[in-house]
Amino acid sequence: MHPQVAAARGHPQVAAATGHPQVAAATVPLVAVAHGSRDPRSARVVTAAVAAIRSRHPELDVRACFLDLTAPSVDQVLDAVAAEGHSTAIVVPLLLGSAYHARVDLPGLLATARARHPQLTVIRSDVLGHDPRLVAAVRERIVAAGVATDDSEIGVVLAAVGSSDPAANDRTRALADVLGEGTGWAGVETCFVTSSEPTVAQAITRLRSRGARRIVIAPWFLAPGRLTDRLGRAALEVAPDAVFADTIGAHPSVAEVALDRYASGMAQAFLPQAKRSA
Repeated sequence: MHPQVAAARGHPQVAAATGHPQVAAATVPLVAVAHGSRDPRSARVVTAAVAAIRSRHPELDVRACFLDLTAPSVDQVLDAVAAEGHSTAIVVPLLLGSAYHARVDLPGLLATARARHPQLTVIRSDVLGHDPRLVAAVRERIVAAGVATDDSEIGVVLAAVGSSDPAANDRTRALADVLGEGTGWAGVETCFVTSSEPTVAQAITRLRSRGARRIVIAPWFLAPGRLTDRLGRAALEVAPDAVFADTIGAHPSVAEVALDRYASGMAQAFLPQAKRSA
């Protein structure tokens, strides 16, 4: 875990992995990949999050792209990186879970990009994932909505998109305990906005059975969009006075975690090819 990425020369992880302390990391683009959305709010938030990464390290070449529905696409950005003569790119998925997009969609896009540009080494880092700093960011969003961490009448619904992968949903459910740790809340329950259960209504019912009198909806989403709007409508049907926290958005922790993923990708990029992960 790196508290900051030294994006110029001599990052310790890169030096340790490569034996080349003078690697100029600033010449290797960080390609940040986010979900796309037809909702313009989503692209605005992703743009702000990427701008926060740039502001931490202005010398770093940071580019944003999207998996679908929003331009530029992953293909467009990697084609541009290759056309400019870069030999390496680090792809950092701005995704909160390791489900279908992370395990299937993005690897497929990167495989076709490598085939088009054999001279370009494309390294995919881990997703942002369930990093504790992002869970802490959700807690900060809850507090910013006017909720005290020692209020025993509060029940928090941690609302995530859901996945067709039961293991991915189990990992997300486990975040509820992490979010509630050290608080005095009546409880935290995870819900899923898509077809997975529990639904937001089921989560609210469980919280009320645990003594919660006020309900807070905390999105485990990077950005707002149609799914968070659907979540809000469903929550208000059963809890008309629910409090809604903001999405994680361009919280400073997003930039911090993304830069850590870039650092790990840089270390992998300069390993012998046989030792790299896919």
